[in-house]
Amino acid sequence: MSSDSLNTLKALNERFILNFITNDVESHDAIIHDRFLCIMPNGGYQDWEAYLRRWATAFDPNEFVYFDYRDESVSIFGNVALVRAATKYVHHANGTEQIGMNVYTDTYLEEKGKWKCIQAHLTPVSAEHYPGDDTIVRAWVNGCPEAG
Repeated sequence: MSSDSLNTLKALNERFILNFITNDVESHDAIIHDRFLCIMPNGGYQDWEAYLRRWATAFDPNEFVYFDYRDESVSIFGNVALVRAATKYVHHANGTEQIGMNVYTDTYLEEKGKWKCIQAHLTPVSAEHYPGDDTIVRAWVNGCPEAG
């Protein structure tokens, strides 16, 4: 496994999350493949167009009062890579609080020297399987990076 590819994929994973936090569609579009597909936690599919349309407004810092990604793992198989991590969130909306976690596996393909995400797959995690806080890579409170 090339340390250059490993570092590139970790940076792409961080950029993927930052794009979500900032609703940055342009930056996100640059790292996903034109044949991209997302498998949502409910099992539904979103193609590239629907996914980017949702991306523009999916994160609201007034509703996502806490968000982190943790337990990051990168596995490279030639020109294909799996980037896995978990995201924990605290979401406030309509007077209710929801605390949850999803594990995501993003599949990347290297073409012409560039890694692009071809599929994202999100799976809900039950509380007994939450990775520990000691595996947090980065966290945000109301959309701002958490000190620490």
